[in-house]
Amino acid sequence: MSTAVLALHYQNEVLHPDGRIRLGVAEGAPGREAVIAAAGRLLAAARRQAIPLVHVRIAFPAGYAGVAQNAPIFRNVVASGAMQEGSWGAAFHDGLSPLPGEAVVTHNRVNAFFDSDLERVLAGLAVDRLIMAGVATNSVVEHSARHAADMGFAVAVAADACSAGQPHLHRAALDNIALLGEVSTVADLLEHRP
Repeated sequence: MSTAVLALHYQNEVLHPDGRIRLGVAEGAPGREAVIAAAGRLLAAARRQAIPLVHVRIAFPAGYAGVAQNAPIFRNVVASGAMQEGSWGAAFHDGLSPLPGEAVVTHNRVNAFFDSDLERVLAGLAVDRLIMAGVATNSVVEHSARHAADMGFAVAVAADACSAGQPHLHRAALDNIALLGEVSTVADLLEHRP
């Protein structure tokens, strides 16, 4: 099986303590640094093993022109002024940025595949297995994992490199994802591979 790693929303607005979106890591969450460290290990292991990395980010046009506000999550983002293209919040978190040559896909809905270049990028990589991780587990990770499974990808999620704003939402999302694919850790998915 040919594998790619999808790194989902490792951005300041959801990971940094000063970020305005608390759906990925709760304010004052004690596990923030552990999630960031696991994400760093995920990226490093993929690079060591020459596994293609696809960095998926969410960003909205300046002024939110054309942004559908049909759901509370999008209305709240617009009201907070978060995740505008070119802003500090939309930038990748320190240490989790793509390296030159690594794919970057931008989207602006919950599912990373929706109205983005992700499917085209993955087709170009000719992969059939995705290792996914990011924030929030119950949002972009779960929705994108469901879509990937429906597309025929073998799905694996590195749970320790994921987070949700509330621990019970993180656990529930992982339980749901386990119906579609493998839920494991960065170490078991990548670091202990021969």
